[in-house]
Amino acid sequence: MSQGTVSEKRKNPRIDHGVPVKLCGPAGDFVTETRNISSSGAYCRIDKYLEPMTKLKITLLLPVKKKGRLAVKKIVCGGVAVRVENIPFENAFNVAIFFNEIKSSDSRVLADHVSGVLAEKSIR
Repeated sequence: MSQGTVSEKRKNPRIDHGVPVKLCGPAGDFVTETRNISSSGAYCRIDKYLEPMTKLKITLLLPVKKKGRLAVKKIVCGGVAVRVENIPFENAFNVAIFFNEIKSSDSRVLADHVSGVLAEKSIR
């Protein structure tokens, strides 16, 4: 490995992609957009601090192609805030979420979406 190359340690590919998401937890609800996403988790910005390991109910509105048309697939799953980072000079936080309760069919839809976006980027 050459110097400056970062080795990806994640099991599932992740893309920088904005997907509308609603996070529901004990501190309240957050409506935001993912900064990046994979079939096993997401990273997004919120305006209130969450304790790490906070359990969340997550609703994703994933754009999917159905019969040549763009549609929205609603994915509801459970997750855990595994990392929470203060954004310097802003009253906001980046939160990394692991999807710990997700249907295998929804995980496959997410994986297919990530693969499709990666394929589109490699063509460009």
